[in-house]
Amino acid sequence: MDKYLIVGAGATGRAVARSLIARHAHVVMVSRSGSGAELGGVEVRPGSATDREFLLEAAQGSTAIFNCLNPKYHQWLTDWPPMADALLDTAIKSGAVLATLNNLYAYGQPDGPMKPTDPLKSTLPKAIVRAQMWRDALAAHERGDVRVTEVRASDFIGSGSQSFFERGKKALLSGKAVVTIGNPDVLHSWTYTEDVGRTLVAAATDPIAWGRPWHAVTNDAKTMRDVFNDMAKAANLSEPKLRTIPTPVLKAIGLFAPQMGELPKTLYQFERPFIIDDSATRAELNLVPTAWDEIIAESVLPKRY
Repeated sequence: MDKYLIVGAGATGRAVARSLIARHAHVVMVSRSGSGAELGGVEVRPGSATDREFLLEAAQGSTAIFNCLNPKYHQWLTDWPPMADALLDTAIKSGAVLATLNNLYAYGQPDGPMKPTDPLKSTLPKAIVRAQMWRDALAAHERGDVRVTEVRASDFIGSGSQSFFERGKKALLSGKAVVTIGNPDVLHSWTYTEDVGRTLVAAATDPIAWGRPWHAVTNDAKTMRDVFNDMAKAANLSEPKLRTIPTPVLKAIGLFAPQMGELPKTLYQFERPFIIDDSATRAELNLVPTAWDEIIAESVLPKRY
């Protein structure tokens, strides 16, 4: 039985676990909280992602290590480097493949659909940190020290994800106006958390994927308004009213809530089309996204795993 180590017990870490459990693998999940036992079929190991001795012991015999960590957004500059370094070092010493989940920030403002081969040109400090994580891992791969891959996903949709869809869904189901940001009528790619998990597992276990970044398999882009309308339809509700937070208000809120204060810096993602090209993932890793209707149904009425 192959063994896999997942570091991070959030929505994507759990999605990876479910995909691996379906393969009858030995799954070890590491997080500070020690959560994940409720998934069934998972060995839970409470611990820190910066504790190299602990990580190496947990990773022994692993086929792959999955970096599904999600430090607080306003602490990326301080939290990501030591965690990324520890995981890369663990992969090198254990001989496991390192598969890292990343986002699309490092591309900067796109002029069209984003491809995994696009340059990482963003000058935002948080984006630079994530780009450097990939460059460091790729450099180690090219030296022959380790095998690495990276999966980049757009904004998540799916129960358990830390997305505004989860917050907006609560308002929608209670008949209240849904609060949004940016322009709710521009096309945007939304990646289902379970599809993120499936893509990470495929990339980690297929040698063709190593040494390259990939986009998580994702449905055709939809506007934010379309998504909430689809949710309302699935719940047999009338179309919800959408209320957009003005950018100056976001900045004012950010004075008291650091996480919200970061949003204006990447608001371009919601003010112009923000679309990913996952054609390489579909063609080379033989993946297709979960049917949109199924995603919407699960988002409104979450499955009990």
